[in-house]
Formats: sequence, C-alpha cells, structure tokens
Amino acid sequence: MKFAWMKAIGVGMLGVFISLSAHAQTSSQATPASAAAQAATPTADQVLDHYVNAIGGRAAWTKLNSRVSKGTIEIPSMNNLAGTVEIHEKAPNSMLAVITLGGAVFEQGFDGTTAWSDDPQNGLRVLSGAELEDARREADFYHPLDLKKLYAKMTVTGTEKVNDRDAYVVEASTGAGDPDKMYFDTESWLLVRAINHRNTPDGVKAFTAEVGDYKDVDGIKLPFAVQQSSAESAFTIKFTEIHHNLQLADGQFAKPAAEPAPK
Repeated sequence: MKFAWMKAIGVGMLGVFISLSAHAQTSSQATPASAAAQAATPTADQVLDHYVNAIGGRAAWTKLNSRVSKGTIEIPSMNNLAGTVEIHEKAPNSMLAVITLGGAVFEQGFDGTTAWSDDPQNGLRVLSGAELEDARREADFYHPLDLKKLYAKMTVTGTEKVNDRDAYVVEASTGAGDPDKMYFDTESWLLVRAINHRNTPDGVKAFTAEVGDYKDVDGIKLPFAVQQSSAESAFTIKFTEIHHNLQLADGQFAKPAAEPAPK
C-alpha cells in the first residue's frame, strides 16, 4: 500500500505545478453551441485576455518576481493521509516543489536548464526529452500570461458545466500528443478545471485538476484549493499562505548532489 501511494504522488507532481498558474468524478463532452450562440462565442485569444484581466492583469503580475506557497496535502482514499506542500518559484522559470507525506519526501525542480526529481521509489533523476519540456513549460513564472506562447494552437471547442456553472472549454495543443484542456468560467473568466497530459517514466498520464477558492494576493488572484485526480491517485491540496518577491537563492533550484553509493 505504501508503495502504491508513493508511486501515485511521484507521478502526479507535475500536475500540481500547472494548477498554480488544478478531482473530477464525471466528465461531459463540450456542448456545441447553436448558430446564434456560436456567433457570440469568444475566440481563444479573447478568453485568455479575459482570464489575465480576471487574475489581476499583466501589469500586476509583472511586478512580481518570486513566489513561495505553503499548504497541506490530503489523500482521502488512504485514511485521509496528510502532509505538507511547499513550492518555491522564481522568474523567469525556476521552480522547486517539496511534498512531505507519511515520512516520505518528494521533490521536483527546474533551474532554468536542468529538470530533476527525487522520490523514494525512483531516487534522484534528471528529466530529459518530453519530461524536460513539460517541466520547462510549467516552470514559467508568468505561465498565465504566456499561454499563447506555451501552446502551438488554442481553440474554444464549446461550453461545459463545471460544478453547475458554465465554462468555456479551451483545447490547447503543443503539437505533440493529446491536447490539454482548460475550462474558464463564463462569468468570472477564472480557470476552474484543467486536464493535462504529462510525460512520466510510465508513459503519458492524464491529470484532471479542479481549482478554486481564489484569493487576492499582492494584487493578483491565485487559487488556494486544488483537487487533482488521475487513474492512479486523487488528492487535495490547500494552500495556507502565499508570499511574493522574496529573495530566493538560485542554488536551491539546482539538482542535488547524488549521494555516494554504499560501500
């Protein structure tokens, strides 16, 4: 049992990071709009522009250059096994996430060049290929502002109900593999759900994340609640504090030195 949840958390860490820029039990197809409604459906560019404004606007975001987020993680299916989460981010694209759960520590980082992970099952690994590209994209400090750059093509495919509210569905393709999907509330324009495909040592995995409890922090809006699920796991993260523009040393994002092999 311990091995199972260790593997699930290790595989799911990348899905957590995107949610800062995301457990759905059911999923319905995007609903094609009528001819009249289609005329009023915004383009992907328009949805993203509204989204950026809803989370504070470009000017407010570019005043920030670092972020430290702290919170808790809980896995209901494991007798409410709980732990802590701490994520450090620094512009333009450095990131370190540390999850401590059941006495085990899971770390993943990107220093702008090298992406790495360290967990009890796989040990210390340097990420390469598609895993590296996932990490590079998700470490972008200004991820919400750069979505048009991070994806090769973005299209509004219709609307769908998310927790009884209408949301525009934006399909986002990197040009390789299945597209990601982002769901934006049609009234608030906030991101409320994301379905992301991430490369892992066990192949491509899909992660569904629902985000909510948005709060104002230093002039921008950030979600303080993330419910994430995949075929292997489901867990909830609640952030208790988020701070910006702290002095973060570049060295903390670098890959740790490998421990010497036992003699």
